[in-house]
Amino acid sequence: MTTCCKKEGVRLGLVGWVKNTYGGTVVGQVQGPRDMVEEMKVWLSKEGSPSSRITRASFTNQRTIDKLELSGFKTRF
Repeated sequence: MTTCCKKEGVRLGLVGWVKNTYGGTVVGQVQGPRDMVEEMKVWLSKEGSPSSRITRASFTNQRTIDKLELSGFKTRF
């Protein structure tokens, strides 16, 4: 799912990273305009990659920042 997450993040003009876990979940961090972050959260919750099976989406540690702390959108391994 991470390749599709990265593609969607870039499409939305976001920065951050995503990573598949050994437990079959995806973790990551996303930064950008609030409305685009919200759109990414909806995409992650409802659509995801074509091969994903989404049973639950959880978003934690959300906060407002004054400037981006990351650059680009990466897939971590």
